[in-house]
Amino acid sequence: MGAEVAVRNGIGTLVLDARREAPEPAKGYTFPALVATEETIRNRPGVALMAIKAVMSAQDALRKNPARATEIGRKLFPPTEAGLIAELIRRDAPFYDPTISPQSVEAMNRFAQDIGLLSRPVPYEQVVWKN
Repeated sequence: MGAEVAVRNGIGTLVLDARREAPEPAKGYTFPALVATEETIRNRPGVALMAIKAVMSAQDALRKNPARATEIGRKLFPPTEAGLIAELIRRDAPFYDPTISPQSVEAMNRFAQDIGLLSRPVPYEQVVWKN
């Protein structure tokens, strides 16, 4: 949203949309994720599962009717952003995927290693919870 507002106001430039224009390995460098602590998953797996289902439900509802976001956006965002949100959701809906693939984790590990955050890859099973 911030990038879109900056571009439309002429104060920013989008250099690369990694989801669309990057080489295949780099496309996994960025993806949405719902994050929880190991403690939550271990002690409150039902809460974690409900959160996952809520995100999936919201993604499905927005895919079917992006205009719903405008209704909610008017309550939460300034007018410019509220007016853009349905269009951005319509445009980005193909990227709404609640799963994190092994390839995405490999790309994330590669990126984190390339910039010095990790010294070795973290196994998929330690990154993604399979309920």
